[in-house]
Order: sequence, then C-alpha cells, then structure tokens
Amino acid sequence: MSTITTKDADDVNHQCAACGDSDDGGGSLKACTAACNLVKYCNGACQIAHRPAHREACKKRVAELFDEELFKQPPPNEDCLICYIRLPIDGVESFYQPCCGKMPCFGCVYANTVAAADTEKFKCFFCRTKATLSEEEDIERMKKRVEANDPWAMVKLGSFYQLGRVSLRQDIAKALELYHKSAKLGNNHAHFQLSVCYHNGDIVEINTRKAIYHRQLAAMTGNVHARYNLGCDEGKAGNVDRAYKHWMISATDGCDSSMKAVQEGYKNGFVTEDDYAKTMCAYGNSIDKMKSDDRDKAAAAFHAAAAFRASRGS
Repeated sequence: MSTITTKDADDVNHQCAACGDSDDGGGSLKACTAACNLVKYCNGACQIAHRPAHREACKKRVAELFDEELFKQPPPNEDCLICYIRLPIDGVESFYQPCCGKMPCFGCVYANTVAAADTEKFKCFFCRTKATLSEEEDIERMKKRVEANDPWAMVKLGSFYQLGRVSLRQDIAKALELYHKSAKLGNNHAHFQLSVCYHNGDIVEINTRKAIYHRQLAAMTGNVHARYNLGCDEGKAGNVDRAYKHWMISATDGCDSSMKAVQEGYKNGFVTEDDYAKTMCAYGNSIDKMKSDDRDKAAAAFHAAAAFRASRGS
C-alpha cells in the first residue's frame, strides 16, 4: 500500500504536472484552471498538453469538491430584529418594510398592531416612517430600495412585475432582470424564484441546466424549499442516497415536507435509525427556535380572517 508523504505533496505543489519543471518553492506555478487543486502548471501550454491525461481525475475531483459545498449544512435564518427569535423559513411569515428594507416577523407586526397606540400602529418599527396610503407609494419606496442595491426589494418588486400585481403592468423582462440582480447579491429567494421560472417555463423558456444551477445556489445559501426540490430531483433520477441527504439537511432547518420525506425513508429502510433520530431532534429544535406566542396569535388571527372572508363569499 503506497502512502503519500509530505515530500510527495510538496513535489506536486512545486512541480509542473506536464513538463516536470520545478519552481523551487517560488510559487510561480499556476493551479489547474478547473480548480481541482490536484496539479499545477508552468503555463497554459503545459496545461493543454497535459489535459488528456488529467481530464478524468480533474472532472472527478471538481465534482467531489462541489458536493462538499452542496451538502454542507447552511447557516440558519437570521433572528427577527424585534423579538430576537429566528425568522420563519417561509418568507410570507415575515414582513418586508419598503421604507428601510428591514424585515420583522409577522408575530411582531401583529403584536404592535394590537398593543401600540393608534398613532404608532402604522409606523415602521425601525425608521418610524408612516405606512403608505396607496400601492403606488409602496412601489416608489421599493424602487428607491432597489436603487440602494437592496436584494429583497429586487425580489419583491420582481414578483410584482412577474404577476402584474400592485398597480404594475406585467413585465417579464423586468422581473427576470430584478431576480438575476438580486441573485448576484446572494439572495437565496431570488435564486429559488429563478429555479422555478426555468423549471416551469411559465415566463421563460424551460432550461433544466439553469433551473438546477439556481436551485443548488439557493439551497447552499439556506433556502429549504430549493433543497427539498433538489431531493425530489435526485429521487426521480434514482439517486436515493443523495435525495435523502438533501431532505435531512432541509429537515434539520425545519422544513416540514423534507421531514415527512425522511420519515417515509426511515419506514422504507432508506434512512438509518440513527440518522432519523438525529434529523427528528434537529427538526424539533429548529421548530422550537422559530416559535413564539405572538407568531401563534398572528397565525390564528390570519386563519380566522381567512375563514370569515370565505364565509362571506359563500
């Protein structure tokens, strides 16, 4: 059995993989441009000459490095800036403030509406700006936030353009432009929106490669719904182990759909008892960290209002 010694590793780092020339530790060699971190070269000509011999090993290592990043547990959501409880994983349970770009949870918004004096109920928690009286004012505030490079404003405004909502005429090109700009700034919801657009083909031509690309970036930056969809993709492709890896990661962050998938996997023998127990414990911890009395009251009030509207409509 051969063993790679420290000297061997040094040779790889300081010797051209094509011609064998050494840089004598001077650091003049350049790493493979595919970022495999396996070999180095004197120049582009040496890399081209060595490509046939290196191609397969390079491709395999790049895939391994990508998977290491893909299957890392992403950091959880940030805390609400009012109650300091972790923000819910569903964006609809947080309230974007178009005046300053902050995003409190709906529990805090509800508690303020119930408890604050009438003159304070409809002011921003943070900048104390009064709520707008029209959709047009909301749009103008969002546009100013977009000019300030606010990625969440771009996602919100993009969704309005996509659906033709809130006094805006539908503009698919503008919606995609805003989603892409927000995604470049690292917003995982923008990546998720783009993955859905390219997957469904509703507003842009179906492009499976782009759909997967944006789904992966969304998942790696913490979007549990994108992660769940990746698991579904892998399951359909017959890659069961990869599917359950995705579902266990998103279940750990509190995704109900992924936790149900892991439960089914355990029943059918695809998930070990130890992995199931760890995932179930982490899932419960995440749910607890996102719960509050105010959020429960806000949810109850929302459902009561929805039931009332439904009864009036019937």
